[in-house]
Amino acid sequence: MSKKVIITGGAGFIGAEVVRLAVQEGYDTAVIDSLTYAGDKARIKDIEEKITFYKTDITDREGIFDIFRKEKPDIVLHLAAESHVDRSILDPSLFLRTNIIGTQNILDAAREFKVEKVINMSTDEVYGELGKEGIFTESTPLNPNSPYSVSKASQDMLGRAYFRTYGLPVITVRASNNYGYWQYPEKLVPVVILKAYHNEKIPIYGKGENIREWLFVTDCAKGILTLAEKGKAGEVYNIGSGEERQNIEVVKAILDLMGKPHSLIEFVKDRPGHDFRYALDFTKIEKETGWKVEVKFKEGIEKTVKWNIEHIDWLIEKKKDLERLWAKVYKK
Repeated sequence: MSKKVIITGGAGFIGAEVVRLAVQEGYDTAVIDSLTYAGDKARIKDIEEKITFYKTDITDREGIFDIFRKEKPDIVLHLAAESHVDRSILDPSLFLRTNIIGTQNILDAAREFKVEKVINMSTDEVYGELGKEGIFTESTPLNPNSPYSVSKASQDMLGRAYFRTYGLPVITVRASNNYGYWQYPEKLVPVVILKAYHNEKIPIYGKGENIREWLFVTDCAKGILTLAEKGKAGEVYNIGSGEERQNIEVVKAILDLMGKPHSLIEFVKDRPGHDFRYALDFTKIEKETGWKVEVKFKEGIEKTVKWNIEHIDWLIEKKKDLERLWAKVYKK
């Protein structure tokens, strides 16, 4: 009999990739997603008949408990979150409510219904920032710098507290910068592709020298499911790629693949509190589970650009949705 898994945020960028992989691996899969602006069932349309979908916000405690009562999951992959740093700077409250209170609801439901394993999805941003040297290990103290990363650090610590206090079998995952198919056009890679497609100026914070570690979304999804199967409860695991790039390098790589001039790049005032560099030591997940990075940056960015050009209508429509959201919420 296949294991029952609940995946929160399963219509999101990373979540949808995990859903597809879970179905492929034979899991009996239920998805919880409130379908905010960043959620889209189109991401999982090809497998929608193979899953059970609940349009529910994780802050709806009664709704979450009802779903757990009905589904009786063996495993919970908690990926639902507000995730865009710029939006967290403008409106921290939504991030605190979703990422902290929503996570409490998921953990309480998992505890009530005696779930075998909970994956609590964190981020490398909880560590703060690095200079040009150094690397984050799982034991690096947390030092978040944006409202988003503070909310994720709180979620991260809450999950570990539930393991320590209640014995809830929580595994904490801290992943580096994901990119790939179906990414919403508020993140760097799809924004650059869309603007370059229309020959528009591409705004880059500061001088574009901030460094991120770029992880292809399929590798991240495989890492999450590998930890659901082989990870040890109570432990923290970094998922990285070793593929560090300056933002400006990423932008130029995309422009080159699209045959667009670098003159489209326009440097703008830096973001408040912009972390300089993240880099993860991910040898723990490799040694304990056998997971390995499969997609190098050169291959991944080529696949990503190709996919986005082939699905440019989706990207354009999502951009319109985003503009409507900002006009409504932020009066811009």
